Amino acid sequence: MSVSPQQIVQKYYGDAASIGKNGTLAVRDTAKVTAQAELLARASAFGPEAERSAARWLIWETALALGIFPASINELYLARGRGAIEKPFTVPAMNLRVMSFDCARAAFRAALSRKVGPLIFEIARSEMTYTDQRPSEYTSSILAAAIAEAWKGPVFIQGDHFQVSAKKYAANPQPEVKAIEDLIREAVNAGFYNIDIDTSTMVDLSKATIREQQAVNSKLCADFTAFIRSHQPAGVQISIGGEIGEVGGHNSTEEELRAYLDLYGEELKRLDPKAAGLSKVSLQTGTSHGGVVLPDGTIAQVAVDFDTLKKLSLIARKDYGLGGAVQHGASTLPENAFRKFPENETCEVHLATNFQNIACENLPPALHAEVNEWVKQNCVDERKEKDTEEQFLYKSRKKAVGPFKQAFWEMPAANRKALNDAWEKKIGFLFDQLQVNDTRSVMEKFVKPVAIHKSLADFGAVGAEDASAVKDLAD
Repeated sequence: MSVSPQQIVQKYYGDAASIGKNGTLAVRDTAKVTAQAELLARASAFGPEAERSAARWLIWETALALGIFPASINELYLARGRGAIEKPFTVPAMNLRVMSFDCARAAFRAALSRKVGPLIFEIARSEMTYTDQRPSEYTSSILAAAIAEAWKGPVFIQGDHFQVSAKKYAANPQPEVKAIEDLIREAVNAGFYNIDIDTSTMVDLSKATIREQQAVNSKLCADFTAFIRSHQPAGVQISIGGEIGEVGGHNSTEEELRAYLDLYGEELKRLDPKAAGLSKVSLQTGTSHGGVVLPDGTIAQVAVDFDTLKKLSLIARKDYGLGGAVQHGASTLPENAFRKFPENETCEVHLATNFQNIACENLPPALHAEVNEWVKQNCVDERKEKDTEEQFLYKSRKKAVGPFKQAFWEMPAANRKALNDAWEKKIGFLFDQLQVNDTRSVMEKFVKPVAIHKSLADFGAVGAEDASAVKDLAD
């Protein structure tokens, strides 16, 4: 039996809201509506299919009614490329794998107390699978958190590492291209108005020249850019990022950056002379996803090549009009490294693993032991011959996030509070170091979000990718 939008509103909000004559949600009692945010987030994640879809639609429309808008950061970055922003800051892009609703609430609290403007919530193609979070659920968790914390204005939700598998592309390119196109469609429909295309896996260092090495990478990124532009909603210019070197490989060079951006520009112009291009570009400057794990399970101290990061970021900005360079794999760096990102002109920094580590440190002992046992039983094929048990568990425990998703949400209140406090403290520290405090007015000057209303049909079921399809992809 079909349910009308008004019936959904009545079920969750009673007389606190209703569907107006223009078909959009009208909120009468903000406090009552806000109080239902967690209930809706849980229904979005764990309810039966029809209930999930209804909850996601209501979260989306409630956000719009309260002045919360999924938005693109594109214009802020292009303003930076024009030299229109004087304040140095680095935008934090946070991959939320565990308890996304809670972690996003912690981020919004930290942002509100510091008048932070630009902060990005992101999830990679690979993470969607092992955390069991498709784009519409992820968006719903973030928007519900924004509602719960009385956030106002743009919310930047990003597809991180929409990455092509080099192995699958070499065997048969079309299915792999289609997989990315299908994911783009799904993500854009879910409000991902920021997408990082990662075709750096296609860089071929065996080629004689750097242009030849970057040729497939730049061409594929241009192809996906044109595809994104043809699917973005009216009034939204999606922010698109490219990548010139796979994280964990050799450090990027000026020659690689120029070859990639020149080839990309030529190809995009051929495809669509009017299409807008990239807003940023990701580099490799010495980090790795998740950090380098030592035998005792701790993380090795690594040195970021900040000189290269600054040099290439300025080239991307001054010569190509981009917002600058992006640093991946940064959350496990030493604490004194983060202040150097704004000092060295970094446009954006990606933060993931340490938020997961904080969650693991705050699990009830019995649940922590259960997670470790699950990893030992189900991730044996990921254990390398020389791995200690600590290394193996550290690297593979992310695969338990999906199977234990509901158990994490339902942990005892004391553990949940301790975790939320720890997240807020860490995120606040990162905001301080990245100098995004007091950037609200800067963001509002350039980012003008639009209200994209949705129907219930927009939140129908979408099939997830099989774990084997993303096993070789980055986070």
